[in-house]
Amino acid sequence: MMEQVRIFDTTLRDGEQAPGFSMNEDAKLRVARALAALKVDVIEAGFAAASPGDARAIARIAEQVEGPVICSLARTTEADIRAAGAALANAPRKRIHVFLGTSPIHREAKLGLTPAEVLEKIRTSVALAREYADDVEFSAEDAIRTERDFLVEALSVAAASGAMTLNVPDTVGYTTPDEIYELFRHLVAHVDRPREAVFSAHCHDDLGMAVANSLAAVRGGARQVECAVNGIGERAGNCALEDVVMALKTRADVFGVSTGIDTTRLLAASRTLAQATNSPPPRNKSIVGANAFAHESGIHQHGILKNRETYEIMKPEDIGLATHGIVLGKHSGRHALVARAKALGFALEGEALDRAFAAFKEVADEVGIVDTARLMAILAGSGREGRQSFWSLKKIDIRSPASAKAWPVARVELEHGERGLVTDLASAPGALDAAFAAVSQIMGVPARVDKIELQYIAADAEEPASDGQGANVLIEITLEVEGELFSGRARARDILPCCLAAYIDAAANAEAVSRFRQTPSERAEAA
Repeated sequence: MMEQVRIFDTTLRDGEQAPGFSMNEDAKLRVARALAALKVDVIEAGFAAASPGDARAIARIAEQVEGPVICSLARTTEADIRAAGAALANAPRKRIHVFLGTSPIHREAKLGLTPAEVLEKIRTSVALAREYADDVEFSAEDAIRTERDFLVEALSVAAASGAMTLNVPDTVGYTTPDEIYELFRHLVAHVDRPREAVFSAHCHDDLGMAVANSLAAVRGGARQVECAVNGIGERAGNCALEDVVMALKTRADVFGVSTGIDTTRLLAASRTLAQATNSPPPRNKSIVGANAFAHESGIHQHGILKNRETYEIMKPEDIGLATHGIVLGKHSGRHALVARAKALGFALEGEALDRAFAAFKEVADEVGIVDTARLMAILAGSGREGRQSFWSLKKIDIRSPASAKAWPVARVELEHGERGLVTDLASAPGALDAAFAAVSQIMGVPARVDKIELQYIAADAEEPASDGQGANVLIEITLEVEGELFSGRARARDILPCCLAAYIDAAANAEAVSRFRQTPSERAEAA
C-alpha cells in the first residue's frame, strides 16, 4: 500500500488574503464545504487574530464543517495563539499553525531577534498552542533562505515542544526542484523528532515552480503539501491543489504516494471558489481551466475520436467534468463536425456535409468557438441552399430619465435578413437591462442573463490610436431561456453595443434550437 500525502488546503487563509480574492463569512463557509467534499486533510480556515471577521469565519467553519481538521494560523504571540484556540474551540478536529521567520533577513530586519531568541519563541509558543490543541504545526517562515544548521535546530526545537507537523515554506518562491529535494533529504536525515512527525512543504509560485517544487519536496520526504484551489495566494500564488493532486495520481509510478482526495470533486471546488471570489481560473489553467480537456485542432480531434489516450493523459471524468472534449472552431476538421452532428441527431454526408462544413467554417472564422446551440443553428440550415438569416444590431439609443426614481428607456434597432429593420422600446431599472429587454421583444426570445464576462483589451501603447485608446471589448454572455443556458460572444469598440451584440448572438442560438425542435407544421405556422 502506498504512503499517503496529506493535503493541507490554505485557500481560505493564504489564498484569501491575496488582493482580489477576499471573501465574506458566507462565501468562506461555502468554499469550506466544497473542500470537505473534496476530502482535503486540513482546512486552514483563516488567521483568527487578523480580524473579528476572520475569527468568526473560522468559528463557523469549526462548528459546521465536518471531516477535515480545521486550522487557524497564529504568530508566536500569546494573543494570537489564544485567539486561534478560541476560534477553534468547537471543532471536533483542530490544529493551531504557529509560524516564525528563521532566515537571517527575517531575524534581523523584521523581528530584531537573535538566533537564541528565535528558538525560545518557538519553544514557548508551540508549548502554549498545545494547551489549546493536540495538533500543532510549526512553520519556519522563509525556510529556504535559512542556514541549514539553524533550520535543523529550529525544527528540532519545535518538535521537542510538541509540534507534530514541521512546515518548510518557500515563502518568497525562490527555490528550485533540485534544491528543495536536497533540503528535504537533509532535514529528514538530521532533524530530531518523533517518528510520527510529518514534514510539510509550502511553495509559492513567484518563479512559476510552486507545483514542481512541491512535488520535488514529496520525493525528498515531505508527507504534507500546503496548497490552494486554483493556485491562489500571495503575489503569484501558491502551489495549485488540483495540479499537485493530479500529478501524484497520474504519475504514481514516479512518486509512489497517494492522497485521500476525491478527485471527481476538483472541478466543483474550483467553480465554487471562482463564484465566491468572482475570479475564474484562466482558460489555459491546467486541470480546471476551460481548455484543459478541450481539443480544437483537427489532427488532435481525429486522434481523440479514435482513442482518447492519443492526446489525453487524464480522463475528464476523473476531475468531475462530463464532456466530449471536442471544441469546434476554425481549426476543426470534418471528422469532428460529423461526430458532433451525429451526437445531436444529424447524419451529415455528401452535399449536406459540404454545405454544413462551409457554413461552419464561415461562422467559426467570425466567432472563434462554435458552441452546441450555434452548431445546431448551422445544422438546421444545412439541408437547404444559402445561409440562414441572422439578427444584427444597427442602432441603440438610451434616454436617461429626468427623475431619479424613473427608469431609463432603450430604443433598439435590429436588422434581419428576411424581416428587415425592426425597432422596439423597453424600460428597466438599468440602461443595459432595458436594452436587453428591447432585444428580447424584437426577437421573441424571453431570456434572463445568467452571466456576463467582460475583457477590456488595451491597444499597444507604442501604437497610439486616433481616438487615444484604440482598445477593444470582448463580451461573453450566458442567457437562461426556458431553463436552458445559451452562450454568445462579441467583440467591439464600445461596451454597450458589444453587450447587445453578444446578447443577440446567445438569443439567436436559443431561437435556432427552439426552431430545430419544432415539428414541420409548427415551423410553417411560426413562419
